[in-house]
Amino acid sequence: MNPSQIGPYEILSKIGSGGMGSVYLGRHRETGEEAAIKVLPATLAREEGFVERFNREIESMQKLSSPHIVKLFASGVDDGTYYYSMEYVEGETLTQLLRRERRVSWETAIDFGVQICIALKAAHDAGIIHRDLKPSNLLLTANGTIKLTDFGVAQVFATDRLTITGGIVGTAEFMSPEQAEGKRASKQSDLYSLGAVLYAMVCGKPPFTGNTALEVLKKHQYGLFDAPRLVNPDIPSWFEDVVKQLLSKDPAKRFPDAYVVARRLEQVRSKMQVLNSDTSSGMPSVDSETVTAGSGGRGGDGGPGPATLMKSLIRQELEKADTHPLLTSILNSTWFLVVMLMLIVVGGFFWFKDWSPSAEERFKQGEALLSQPAGDGWLQAREKYFLPLVQQDDARWKDQVAPYLQQIESYEQLAALKRDLRKSRIRKGVGEAAANEPRRLLLMALAQQEAGEGLRATQTVLAVKTLLAGDPEQAKLYDLCDRLLVELQPADKESDERYAWVKAALARADKQAAAGRLDEAQVIWKSITQLYGQDPAARTFVAQAQAALAQKAKPGS
Repeated sequence: MNPSQIGPYEILSKIGSGGMGSVYLGRHRETGEEAAIKVLPATLAREEGFVERFNREIESMQKLSSPHIVKLFASGVDDGTYYYSMEYVEGETLTQLLRRERRVSWETAIDFGVQICIALKAAHDAGIIHRDLKPSNLLLTANGTIKLTDFGVAQVFATDRLTITGGIVGTAEFMSPEQAEGKRASKQSDLYSLGAVLYAMVCGKPPFTGNTALEVLKKHQYGLFDAPRLVNPDIPSWFEDVVKQLLSKDPAKRFPDAYVVARRLEQVRSKMQVLNSDTSSGMPSVDSETVTAGSGGRGGDGGPGPATLMKSLIRQELEKADTHPLLTSILNSTWFLVVMLMLIVVGGFFWFKDWSPSAEERFKQGEALLSQPAGDGWLQAREKYFLPLVQQDDARWKDQVAPYLQQIESYEQLAALKRDLRKSRIRKGVGEAAANEPRRLLLMALAQQEAGEGLRATQTVLAVKTLLAGDPEQAKLYDLCDRLLVELQPADKESDERYAWVKAALARADKQAAAGRLDEAQVIWKSITQLYGQDPAARTFVAQAQAALAQKAKPGS
């Protein structure tokens, strides 16, 4: 049921609702001015420091002045309900436009993108980060003006650290990699989100999608998106370059600020206008972007491709038409242009072919990634190198790649176990997260490890491995035990510190035995065997203790 009034506003209708609260259309009882009233959930008011952050951010946003930012009017509390009023924009959101049209032209995307940049620049200059730039926060007026809403409000809900539930401020499909990791957002984070929005506008989908928000966040951190021109060949390569740079994983590799992005987008529009004006004036034109992309895109390293160079040469010669009529006639010949285009395509093909790494080189690149510590580089080695090699030549690469694929699968299973452990803390305990008894026990071992009980964890995994041996249906879990045992072993430095007292005890036992105090020495040896008999990392010390016990037990020793 909608409220009849909120603060000084009479509520006319409900506009929408979301995770951050509900929005109503209201009219000020005194001035008659219409406004959008956002009512925040009551649960937020109980967050530590919320009221202070809320008031501070609202005050900052009221100082913003931009034709592309929805203006904030006022804020307050009405009977325990926090709200703020803002400019009412009659129109639709970019989300609604994309649902209806699926995507927009690159020209429209540039127009919208420049307007968004103006809004971001104004806010960033005021020290405000949006944190949740997405199509549903972009309002479109009837005359095509973009207005950014909910600007900076997301900061009100952001704390200095993530909660145990992994709470992250933002929307998964348009969130920067650093936000996905729970790090503090910066203006470069907003620029990444802008890149995702531009991608969605021209491709009809975000750069990354998935079945769960966690899956999408992981892709933002480590995944590779489809190049925009593969999805929509109609967009210029210059536009694609801007989007790719905005979507760089490293914030330092993105543009320095929104103003520079706006200038780059305007340059794309200007370049295309020049290119199109050449064509419309009757001047022969080679589509350098299409040819370059089809030949491998050698221009991506900063230098022009062969098609671009050829187009420039043709244009220069055409400008000399008055003094070289014969040459002009040849250059205007359809056959001449066809031959030139064929040469460009064939040359580009061999250029790309020579540049492409060989199968052996790709295999070595995959091995190099596998030599690094276990992580997402391993997944990249599988998807980018090993699997394509097997698909290309199964007989040649299957046996060589198989051990690596098994190693990567074991890592993935271990990562899944750890995710289950994290989920179990939020839900009903370790037992609820396991699909079967062996997995439950391995989860318990991980919990023991994180509790600092490394020896107990090792003993648990060894026992599970013993029970799994010989069961073909549990072969993958058996292999997982080996990987888990490797992870449970302490680093060399940690191991030296951990077993320093065991070494000292062995030395003390040797002295006692040499002095004739055999009973005291045997107590030490037996204690070491009892404490560390199941610890693979201590097997050297256990072997010494057992050997000493066996030696002293011999007659005449």
